[in-house]
Amino acid sequence: MKKINEIFYSLQGEGANTGIPAVFVRFSGCNLRCAFCDTKHEKGTLMTDDEIFAAVSRYTEARLIVLTGGEPSLFIDEEFVKLMKLTGKQVAIETNGTKELPPNIDWVTLSPKMGFEGGSAHEVVLSECDELKVVYVGQPIEPYFKYKAKQYFLQPCYSDDEQARRANIEATIKAVLGDSRWRLSMQMHRVAGIR
Repeated sequence: MKKINEIFYSLQGEGANTGIPAVFVRFSGCNLRCAFCDTKHEKGTLMTDDEIFAAVSRYTEARLIVLTGGEPSLFIDEEFVKLMKLTGKQVAIETNGTKELPPNIDWVTLSPKMGFEGGSAHEVVLSECDELKVVYVGQPIEPYFKYKAKQYFLQPCYSDDEQARRANIEATIKAVLGDSRWRLSMQMHRVAGIR
């Protein structure tokens, strides 16, 4: 049984896959406690792998399954990923990188949480990924290049405070302009008003 916060169909709003129709499987539970986390971990429904498969299969138009959280690596294994692939969709994961991943995942987004309140409780064990996504609040960014990635994204940390949000967006843009190894990632689902 896995504790699932929600399963929903939308567009991927971040990183290299922005705009792709996807089924999101949001797990409840994480081994970190980042101050900015937007997942309500106390909420959730216990589901079997077969129930998750059935829920994901309903979204026939989706090309991608995004395993997110919380921290999905706490709950999945190679057999789970194999089952999800029986839907005919690619499987992506958004992870903090503190646990090894099954080898059959199609796309890995590593988002290390070092430098954040509640984010450094466990060491990052992954060293490679398809994309590295750094939630930016002004921390030093050079250390992130120790992770091998095809693409490197800086994403401004979201704030409900409009002035703080605007200032962080501007700081993130300035950081990307100052180091062209980075690409800007905005949370386009927030801009578009979708989940």
